[in-house]
Amino acid sequence: MNIHEYQGKAILKEFGAPVSAGFPALTVAEAVEAAKKLPGPLYVVKSQIHAGGRGKGKFKELPADAKGGVRLAKSVAEVEAFAKEMLGNTLVTVQTGPAGKQVNRLYIEDGSDIEKEFYLSALVDRETSRIAFVVSTEGGMDIEAVAHDTPEKIKTFSVDPATGIMPHHGRTVAKTLGLTGDLAKQAGTVLAQIYNAFVAKDMAMLEINPLIVTTQGQIKCLDAKVNFDSNSLYRHPDVVALRDETEEDAKEIEASKYDLAYIALDGTIGCMVNGAGLAMATLDIIQLYGESPANFLDVGGGASEEKVTAAFKIITADPKVKGILVNIFGGIMKCDVIARGVIAAVKAVGLQVPLVVRLEGTNVEEGKKIIRESGLNVIPADDLDDAAQKIVAAVKKA
Repeated sequence: MNIHEYQGKAILKEFGAPVSAGFPALTVAEAVEAAKKLPGPLYVVKSQIHAGGRGKGKFKELPADAKGGVRLAKSVAEVEAFAKEMLGNTLVTVQTGPAGKQVNRLYIEDGSDIEKEFYLSALVDRETSRIAFVVSTEGGMDIEAVAHDTPEKIKTFSVDPATGIMPHHGRTVAKTLGLTGDLAKQAGTVLAQIYNAFVAKDMAMLEINPLIVTTQGQIKCLDAKVNFDSNSLYRHPDVVALRDETEEDAKEIEASKYDLAYIALDGTIGCMVNGAGLAMATLDIIQLYGESPANFLDVGGGASEEKVTAAFKIITADPKVKGILVNIFGGIMKCDVIARGVIAAVKAVGLQVPLVVRLEGTNVEEGKKIIRESGLNVIPADDLDDAAQKIVAAVKKA
């Protein structure tokens, strides 16, 4: 689960990390009031969307030479003018894709006098089962580009969970960033604060780009991009309350209500599979035969008829879907349950596109019989290869 920058900074502040003063705003009037609460004379007006590259982004509704989604204002009047331009308009960045995202929230922040910009992030390292840090002197830039062009400017290290942050970790960060004296001490303190926040809130990723040194000699977290482990959210109702559903795909929101693993993709063939490995293989073989999957959807090993029905409805709600492939290998999951769920969904929403069903495993014959006797126009398949070829052919023929 992702949250907005201002929400991430509020969490960092809970753990003592240095962030600039600022206030969120949903309207132009709130933006003006927020600016009046800040000391000024510089204010930063930041679009709040779940995507990076906001500063270099472009608004669809504004001229091509208009400023991006992060702007420096020199007066309250400028804050008001920028808020009027940004709120309700669609911001397109390198991470949103051409469709962009509508800006419904702003963050009005006190301006900072920046002397240096750095990069600092924490994430879960699956290879070591530890929290790893990525540090670079190249702050304010696309870290992927830095990794590609100048990898020597990036330092990574992991933290042993048995010890947590130790003094040598802080020294590593200070040395990498060329910080000495009091700034080196500040770097060690900030590192510990970030680590503590990461662990306490079950984060999956925390990126600060840039981490700055001000002309007054203070380290600050000037940005905060935070992602949480969705499997741990039951422990953090305060984090769940921060969820902004307007930033998420409506189909993915609906899927989460039924505990379905669903991710929308850009293709034309909707997929309903049980098991992540089988689902990935299904996506691959659809691509192999010349079409693209419209989604990743894993109904899990113990799905109920209700869950299967919900999954089918979510697939058919996608207007891009030109065909549907149901691929079930029943172990714990029973083929007859899948069959009843599919039939219930088809009767509820109708079937406007070709449907191929491949069933194998527990209660397979009963499942096939249920579908065969349903009277529905379903194309049966014997195995995954056969199923993929049939749905691709059906979509191309339609």
